[in-house]
Amino acid sequence: MESLSKRAKVLEKKPMTFAERAYLPAIFQGLTITMRHFFRAATKKQVTVRYPDETRPFSPVFRGLHVLKRDEAGRERCTACGLCAVACPAEAITMVAGERKKGEENLYREEKYAVSYEINMLRCIFCGLCEEACPKAAVYLQADKMAPPRFERDEFIYGKDRLVEPVTPDNRSKRGIQLTPEQADKLRAQMQTV
Repeated sequence: MESLSKRAKVLEKKPMTFAERAYLPAIFQGLTITMRHFFRAATKKQVTVRYPDETRPFSPVFRGLHVLKRDEAGRERCTACGLCAVACPAEAITMVAGERKKGEENLYREEKYAVSYEINMLRCIFCGLCEEACPKAAVYLQADKMAPPRFERDEFIYGKDRLVEPVTPDNRSKRGIQLTPEQADKLRAQMQTV
């Protein structure tokens, strides 16, 4: 059948030489690549690191461990709206919503809050869609921390005890980056005025 564009090339099938039939060029090409990697590894510094004692530098676009943020007064920002769980393509986030009672205004910023909030780190693909979906800026993926290695599967399910940001300003972060001592002092001053 003739093509409509008439740009088709007619290829001739060349007969293979004896060396090509014996796969000699392919074998030498593979050995050349192997030897090149062998000598490159022997002449440069060691490419493996002893994790978790040593860590590699993070990429600027790295998205690490989740954190549930607090506001300036130390109250939890999460309102348990569920948008992060809906946005999660891996379905790694589960939560149970509850209503704030009288006397808990200093703990939770809104009337609704997450009684239970869990992220399964084995399912999480660290895409950051939960961070983008949160209307209250409560979920952030820290740029300087990653999930530590564990031996048991249930230790990878992070609850509020491991996700909620600490109350003290020295241990908080801003957009996932640990606060500097000056930033922590500034936040501490803001908390005292509120």
